[in-house]
Amino acid sequence: MFFYKSILFAGFFLLSTVQSHAAPQAELWPHWQVNAPESVILIDHSAWAGFLQKYLVVAKGEGPNLVRYAGVSVEDQQLLADYLTKLSQASVAQLNRAEQKSYWINLYNALTVKTILDHYPIESIRDIKSGWFSAGPWDLKLINIEGLELSLNDIEHRILRPIWQDNRIHYAVNCASYSCPNLQPEPFTAENSERLLDQAVRDYVNSPRGVRSVRGRLVLSSIYDWYQVDFGKSEGAILNYLQTLALPALADRLKTFQGKVSYDYNWQLNSSQ
Repeated sequence: MFFYKSILFAGFFLLSTVQSHAAPQAELWPHWQVNAPESVILIDHSAWAGFLQKYLVVAKGEGPNLVRYAGVSVEDQQLLADYLTKLSQASVAQLNRAEQKSYWINLYNALTVKTILDHYPIESIRDIKSGWFSAGPWDLKLINIEGLELSLNDIEHRILRPIWQDNRIHYAVNCASYSCPNLQPEPFTAENSERLLDQAVRDYVNSPRGVRSVRGRLVLSSIYDWYQVDFGKSEGAILNYLQTLALPALADRLKTFQGKVSYDYNWQLNSSQ
């Protein structure tokens, strides 16, 4: 009996481990391709802006921006919920492409913050499960838009990645973790998205969370491993990609590096105590 229990436990552990490291592929959800190129409709993200201004602690150095989850008032939690309700009532198909892109990024980030608040206190977003073998909440259906239930994985991997095919998306959506690219201090809009995306990329690549040297080894964010397909066809291609974004000292190290590359990710909650 003990033998069979051990085998069953080992199987559960293996499946959990595999799933926790498996990155979803970009698979288009055709419904969300519809857009209105001439549309001038703008989504109001002022409530999200107010939340960020009040509760986001912007890093002064190379560390991540942190969220004061413990300090969020009941009233502000309700305002965040109301903001998400308004987003859920938008007719996404009537927006132009640029407005849609900022809409989905802000929705993802606000939903992530609300999910953390709904389960707080926790040590990691991965403490929130969406199933027996889940590595986190990413498959939970969190919001209904145009009559369809969506999860965080739906937004990132079935909408943002396949429609825009822009690897900067990985620097825009925030997973509430220490190693994640920063949650930006202002909402994305059609007007500022290019600026925010470009800055987010350079800030992350040039921080130890993106690239660092440890005893002769080059340690990259696991993002470049999980989503290699979005950054290059090989490890060498990823190093070339990073070199184009790195500041001079880091660019020189990447150019001449001949050693072992490893990957790392810290899932500690991006919480400011």
